[in-house]
Formats: sequence, structure tokens, C-alpha cells
Amino acid sequence: MGLLERLRQADVPEETLEEKTAHDALEKIEDRISQISPFRVIFASITALLVLSASVIALVWLVPYDRVSVDVIYKQAGSSHIVLSEINNQGSRAIESVSLDLVFFDSEDIEIQRIHFESERIPAHKSVAGDELEMIVNGESVWDNYTIEIILTYDYYGGSIYEKNSMEVGEWTLELFTMRPPLQIL
Repeated sequence: MGLLERLRQADVPEETLEEKTAHDALEKIEDRISQISPFRVIFASITALLVLSASVIALVWLVPYDRVSVDVIYKQAGSSHIVLSEINNQGSRAIESVSLDLVFFDSEDIEIQRIHFESERIPAHKSVAGDELEMIVNGESVWDNYTIEIILTYDYYGGSIYEKNSMEVGEWTLELFTMRPPLQIL
């Protein structure tokens, strides 16, 4: 054995147990990576998307939750005020015995006009709007501030819900307001 061969053997130290284990793990990882193909990645991604979609659908349609909101639009028009409203049942079950009152007050808390809407049932994921939910207040000054009080009651899963809220209007010619109680999972 020559001098060069001895130097080459001296430069390469013998592998320790940890290095041997690391090399074996690296070889296994390289074998697994070589088995991954674009087709398998796409298939796994589509499968994960389907499972996630099924979970979301199950939560939205199967788990009962209560989410009812009232949207109100206030508009000043000439010598009158127009108040439009819509009841949105965004919950997973129907609501029953629905009652909505919109009360229009002046700046001194004197009731000027009121509308009352009742419905026996509003199905899940449906909205109700129309002539019964519109209020036109004629003859009141458009330069004053007013208050619109919203009172909503309904029955849901044997329980009765009562929501009351007020909105100050009159500073702008068009104002939007949504009364949305917090989400309740039943």
C-alpha cells in the first residue's frame, strides 16, 4: 500500500451509528419520493377537497343553528320617509310564529307610525320582503333626526326569541342597517 492510498483511507473516517441511521433514513425517504407522481398528488388533493366540502355541507345542513337577521333601508324622499325591511332566516331550520314590528319615532320619542308583520313559518335559508314590510311616512320633515325601533320575535326549536334594536336616522338621505343577533348552535 502506497502513501497516497493511506492518505485517502485516512481522510474517510468510519461512519458512526447515528450517521448510518441517517443515511438509511435518507435512502428510505428517496425511495418514497420516487413513488410520488403528479397523478397521485392531484388525486389526493381532490379527495381532500371532497372530504372538506362534505364536512362543510354537513355542518350547514345537519347541525341545527339559529341565524335570523332583519335588514332595514331608510330613505328620505321629498316630503316623506321610506323604510324598507327584509327578514332573513339564514339558520338551518324553519322559524315559526314570526312577528316583526317597525316603529318610527320623532326626536322627542313620540310614535309617528308603526307597521306589524306576522308569518306562521319562514323556511330555512329563505328571506321575506314585500309590501307588508314597507313603511311610508308622509308629511314629516326631512331635516329632523328620527329613530326606527325594530322588534322581532319568533319560535325556534321550542324556544322563543325576542330581539329589540333601535337605529338613529335622519343625518343621511339613505341609511342601511342590519339587526343580526349572534349565531346560536342548538
